[in-house]
Amino acid sequence: MNFCNDFNEIKGNEIELKILYRDEGDDEEIPYYYYGIFLPGIKHSIGKISIRIGHNYHSYYNGNIGYEIDEEYQGHNYAYKASQLVIQVAKYHKMDYLILTCDVSNGASAKTIEKLGAKLIEVVMPPKDYLFYNDQIEPHKIYKLEI
Repeated sequence: MNFCNDFNEIKGNEIELKILYRDEGDDEEIPYYYYGIFLPGIKHSIGKISIRIGHNYHSYYNGNIGYEIDEEYQGHNYAYKASQLVIQVAKYHKMDYLILTCDVSNGASAKTIEKLGAKLIEVVMPPKDYLFYNDQIEPHKIYKLEI
């Protein structure tokens, strides 16, 4: 895959994303960009976000966007704002939809996904042959976001 250097930094009104690394993926894991999330005037990241490019069996359960916000910065819609910024990366790579997922117990993530405008497809237990399956895995909410 050809990564685009134009997306090494993505600036929004309230946050900025700075590339940490890119990964080409392999037979199971699709390629992705991985960013630190920064606030103006703060030198350390407040979280991280990835945008996974393309679709495959495993990405249906893992989703195209993954994020984590440091606990002290949660509750300020930073995951939502960062997700809005990485959508342009997906569009650059000619994606017309994203699969977004979360554990059924993660109400905050479900709220973020729904605020983005994604529609719930199903709630499902990931199969045992899913790349990230483990004994503690929860059922996943699977959403589709047309972009």
